[in-house]
Amino acid sequence: MDKLSSLARFKASCPYLGRTKSSTLRTLCTSSSPRFPTLSRLTEKATQCPVMGPALATRSGQMVAGYASVAGSVDVKKLHQEKGVVIDSDDIAKCPHASKALAAARMAEELSAAKKRTDALKVQRAASQPSTSRASSPAPTGCPFHAAQAAQASSTGAGPASAHAGGFDYDQFYAAELQKKHDDKSYRYFNNINRLAAKFPIAHTANPKSEVEVWCANDYLGMGNNPIVLETMHRTLDKYGHGAGGTRNIAGNASWHLNLEKELATLHRKPAALVFSSCYVANDATLATLGSKLPGAVYFSDSSNHASMIQGIRHSGARKVIWKHNDLQDLEAKLKEFPKETPKIIAFESVYSMCGSVGPIKEICDLAEKYGALTFLDEVKLHLSSSEYSQLLMCPSQVHAVGLYGPRGAGVAEHIDYEVHKAAGQSPDPIPGTVMDRIDIITGTLGKAYGAVGGYIAGSTRFVDIIRSYAPGFIFTTSLPPVTVAGAHASVVYQKEFNGDRQLMQWNVREVKKRFAGRGIPVVSGPSHIVPVLIGDASQAKEASDYLLQRHNIYVQAINFPTVARGEERLRFTITPGHTVQQLEHVVDAVDDTFSVLGIKREADWAAVGGRCGVGMEAKESLEPIWTNEQLGLTGINAVVPKTRLAGEPKQVDMRAVRIARANFDHLLGSLEQQQPVSVGLGSMAGLKMKTGIATTTEANFVIPAAVPTAVTA
Repeated sequence: MDKLSSLARFKASCPYLGRTKSSTLRTLCTSSSPRFPTLSRLTEKATQCPVMGPALATRSGQMVAGYASVAGSVDVKKLHQEKGVVIDSDDIAKCPHASKALAAARMAEELSAAKKRTDALKVQRAASQPSTSRASSPAPTGCPFHAAQAAQASSTGAGPASAHAGGFDYDQFYAAELQKKHDDKSYRYFNNINRLAAKFPIAHTANPKSEVEVWCANDYLGMGNNPIVLETMHRTLDKYGHGAGGTRNIAGNASWHLNLEKELATLHRKPAALVFSSCYVANDATLATLGSKLPGAVYFSDSSNHASMIQGIRHSGARKVIWKHNDLQDLEAKLKEFPKETPKIIAFESVYSMCGSVGPIKEICDLAEKYGALTFLDEVKLHLSSSEYSQLLMCPSQVHAVGLYGPRGAGVAEHIDYEVHKAAGQSPDPIPGTVMDRIDIITGTLGKAYGAVGGYIAGSTRFVDIIRSYAPGFIFTTSLPPVTVAGAHASVVYQKEFNGDRQLMQWNVREVKKRFAGRGIPVVSGPSHIVPVLIGDASQAKEASDYLLQRHNIYVQAINFPTVARGEERLRFTITPGHTVQQLEHVVDAVDDTFSVLGIKREADWAAVGGRCGVGMEAKESLEPIWTNEQLGLTGINAVVPKTRLAGEPKQVDMRAVRIARANFDHLLGSLEQQQPVSVGLGSMAGLKMKTGIATTTEANFVIPAAVPTAVTA
């Protein structure tokens, strides 16, 4: 019974124990192996396990060595005296210690024999099966990592590195863990995609001559190749070089970082902001530090929060209470359980990137004020107020929202009070009563809509200073290079001043969703810019992604578990203002063909089986887009439909926003004179005379006045 109790404790972590009935385990545990009498049948079975097999061999060797060390010492007589053992013959079996040593030795021998037998059977099976079988190849032949390893082993005549002598077989453990990913079809394959600045959204694969359309990049607005961004980065690189030179505390705290933080604080109308190397680090470091410093703090975490938030809460050591996704009643019920004076933090997102759902920020703020809690909104993902968007889901992270929502791009929290913030212009002052002002802590990313890299937090001056002073993830990390920070800063300024990219992107999103619906392509319903196409099977999702790439030169990544639940696998499309009319038509035709060729379920097929993820459901809810017709400029006397670019047409660049962005860097890079407009090739900077005097003559994709430096100040 003791053995069975021990086994029960490990059923959750061992696949074999977990799927085997208790009655079967009892039989295996209590009966001896017919081949190896000192072993139970369960122990013999365990020698086949990549984890337990080596562990059993190691442990048995340790036991033998332990008994031998005592048996060979002068303490044997003393041991016999203490145990009352009298040895009056040469029969070693009469010595209890010696008999245990012999039994341990026999068990070690039989464990070794069982292991050798298991290995021999594997080799025998491998020899009798095709080379593509699992026995001969732990990973599928399509796996690039195992293929490369096999090629290297073949060329050198050597196999994988052997395990440490007598120790744990690490490589075998790694292989077994990776095999699990292959078996459940969740193994991740990374495609070699190289985005071309001059041809966005075109990229080339490993072969520079093989070009594809990118339909899943997070550079939502194409700011990674915006001319003012590239111009600023080139000029900064020439004057300040590449690296930052150290952490923020040691030589890495430059005007570039301080100016960007001031800009981000102004964007969210908060007193202060702090820049991190990524939004993951920003969330992890902030939540970990805040929870560890606040005495007796309790986190209330949405069940669908991003991994970075989950990790930060875990690292804080604070108590965590998980509330049901988007369930305000559940959140309030859990808040009621704690005294109002207990420090509490409600952590949520604004837009969930894989489903495009948005959350009721306003109502969460109401609960926070009622129960004395701080609000931590991640605008990297996306959130909304349920009173204004009752159909939307909730979650205050702005990672997938910042830059894309609001008249200035400050995220969903700004978008909720769209007209109020629009009227306030670029004032840095908070607007009392607005949702963005009621949020205590906002986190965002520079790596998506702004086309750069990095993350940040914004909040009160003292809060930001606490994180700056205590967060290891900030203190002990080399700061971002000036050239990167400069590009991000230029991008933020440009998007604060120009709303056209956001409006055109949202219009293109509407068009693609409408055309998919017309073909019966199952799109998971949501009000945001995310276009998730439901596949419902991991293997088919990967197959669809491969088919689109190989047959139609369209790159869209399959999204599988654990990013989404099993059975909810999908293709996640992101539509940008840079996609042309022809490309929109192409992607709809290509996806339609893919569904037909591979036999993937369409909307009607999902309806026939009861639906999934809101697709094919009887009571399907109609979700209005976050961007209204009025906000897109589709109504009123000055109504204008955003114009999707035609192939070969120049990309829209707002010169007013360019001039304002340039002016932000005059004090560091020197002022620039405007000359007559000249052609500039995206990415190549053709015809643009920068501080270095570099100029090329690539075919133009848009028109922008070139700049010549007139003065450079220190």
